[in-house]
Amino acid sequence: MTRARMPRPHEVAAARRDPRLLRALRERRQDDAWRTRGTCQSVDPETFFPAPNEPADAAVALCRSCDVQGSCLAWALEVGDCHGVWGGTTPRERRAMLVAWRSEVQPDPDAVDEAGPPVRDRLLTLVPLS
Repeated sequence: MTRARMPRPHEVAAARRDPRLLRALRERRQDDAWRTRGTCQSVDPETFFPAPNEPADAAVALCRSCDVQGSCLAWALEVGDCHGVWGGTTPRERRAMLVAWRSEVQPDPDAVDEAGPPVRDRLLTLVPLS
């Protein structure tokens, strides 16, 4: 398995102009029920999580025909998901988009995080320190 690298400045600059990212910014929090209408609902989930040495072309092609592509990508960028194909983007593309996303989207101070801290942080509180 290879280690993910930080995107280069020219990759981030290209991501800022990417129409998929611009659509995700527009459709952010616009559709809470996007998952129920995704094209991916009728396809094996393994399609969207190819092995590192396999192409993601089939998943990206399915995403291009999906009506909720922008909301899907916005969700993946919001949660920082770096695995699989989301919103018609590969993990490498999303790493560059994530840098652009974070500079464009400010956290909502009025939003209440009902989920609490991330699972990893909750689990760490259960581990006794020695």
